[in-house]
Amino acid sequence: MSDALRLVLTALPLVGIGLWAWCRRHHRSFWLLFGFPLAALSARASWRRVALGCGLTKKRQRWWFTLAPGAVASTGLVKVRRRFQRVAVDTKPFMWLPLPTRYGWRVTLWTLEGQIPGDYAEAAERLAHSWGVHAVRVSSPRPGRVVLMATIRDPLVKVDQLPAGPELLKVTVGRLETGQPWMIDFRTVPHWMNAGATQSGKSNLANALIVGLAPQPVALVGFDLKGGVEFTPYGPRLSALATSRAESVTLLDDLVALMVDRMGLCRQAGARNIWQLPAAMRPVPVVVLVDELAELYLMADKSEKEEIAKTSTALLRVAQLGRAFGIYLFCCGQRIGSDLGPGVTALRAQCSGRICHRVNDPETATMTLGDLDPAALASARTIAAETPGVAIVAGQDGQWYRARSFYVSEATAEHAARAHAHLAPSWDEITAHLPDYDPSELLDA
Repeated sequence: MSDALRLVLTALPLVGIGLWAWCRRHHRSFWLLFGFPLAALSARASWRRVALGCGLTKKRQRWWFTLAPGAVASTGLVKVRRRFQRVAVDTKPFMWLPLPTRYGWRVTLWTLEGQIPGDYAEAAERLAHSWGVHAVRVSSPRPGRVVLMATIRDPLVKVDQLPAGPELLKVTVGRLETGQPWMIDFRTVPHWMNAGATQSGKSNLANALIVGLAPQPVALVGFDLKGGVEFTPYGPRLSALATSRAESVTLLDDLVALMVDRMGLCRQAGARNIWQLPAAMRPVPVVVLVDELAELYLMADKSEKEEIAKTSTALLRVAQLGRAFGIYLFCCGQRIGSDLGPGVTALRAQCSGRICHRVNDPETATMTLGDLDPAALASARTIAAETPGVAIVAGQDGQWYRARSFYVSEATAEHAARAHAHLAPSWDEITAHLPDYDPSELLDA
C-alpha cells in the first residue's frame, strides 16, 4: 500500500469524526457552511426529475433538431423527412436559488399555466421523500409564485424553555415546525379554541399561558368545570374562579355587565375600543381561561336546560363583543362536537384561533379544524401519543402549522402564580361600575 493511499485512509475517519463533532457542537454553522450548499446543489440538480415524478410538469411543444438518419415526421396524411420537428416535452416550473433557513431551506418557484398552490401542497409529501427531508410546506406569497419550505429534521423533537412574554397580551408558548416561535397574541387573535385528549398537552399549554401572562398587567379569570382541581392551585393570580355551572352563570353575568360598562366608557370617550382610550383611563384587559368547555353544555335532565341556555348565550355574547372591550377567551376541551348544541357551533365561529392536539374522535378534529385546509385535518389525526404537546395551529398569517408547546410543569405554573399574586386585580374592583368622566378630561388626557 502506497504512502499516499495510507494517508488518505487515515485522514477519512478523522475528517468524518471532525464533521460529526462540528455538527453536534454547532449545528447552525455546520448547516450554513457545509450542509446547505450540498442540499441546494442536490435540489437544483434533481429538480427536473423530481418535478416529473411528482406530476408538477406540463407538456409544451418545442422545435427539436435531430441528426438521426431517416427521421420521419407524420402530418396525419403523409410522412415527410425533416430534421426540425415539433415535439412535446415536459417543462418543469422555474426554480430560483434555494435560501438557507435555520432548520432547512426554502425556494421560490414560478408556477406553470393552470397550476395553483394546492397542486404543490398535494405533492408536498412526495417532494419530501424525493429530496430525503423531514417535511415540505407550501405557501404562496403572491399569484404565480409558490414557496417550498423544506425542513431537514423535525424541530419539534425537543423545544427550549419558556421565554418571557415580549409584549402585553402576547405569549411565546412553543415552537412552530418552521423553527419560528409559536406565539399566542390576543391583540391580533382575540379568541382561541384548544382541543385535545387526555395527556395530549392541552393542560400544559394552559400552564404556559398562565406563566406567560402572570407577570403582565392583565386580569386572569378561570372557569374550571373539573370542580376546580385544575385552576385552584393558580388561585393567587386569578381574579375570579368558577368551579361549577352555577358559579359559571354568575361569573359570566359579571363579564357581560363589565362589557356593557366598558361600552359606555368607550361611547363617552368617542373610542371604538379600550385601546383608543387614554392610558390613565384604560381598564385592565381580562383573559378568560375555560377548561372542559363541554361541561358548560352537557345536560343531565330538562331542569338544567334554562341554566345551559343562559351560559351559552352569555359566553357567546362575550365572544362576539368582548374583543373591543379587552375581554379575551381561551377555551379548552377534550371533546368539542356539534352534538353539544348550536351554542358550541356559534362559539366556534367566533374563535378564529384554532389549536388541535391529539384527539380521540375525528369529529373533534373536524369541529376544530374543519373549515381550514383539509391537509391540516389529516395531519391532526396522525399526531402520535408519544409526542405530547404537538398540535396543529391556525397561524395568524392564515396558514396552518405543526407546533409543540414548551413543557411547563404544574409546579412552575403554581410558582409563577404565587410570585405574581400582587399583580392580580380584585374582581370587585374590576366589576365596580366605571366612573363617569367629563368629556374634557378625556380629551385633555
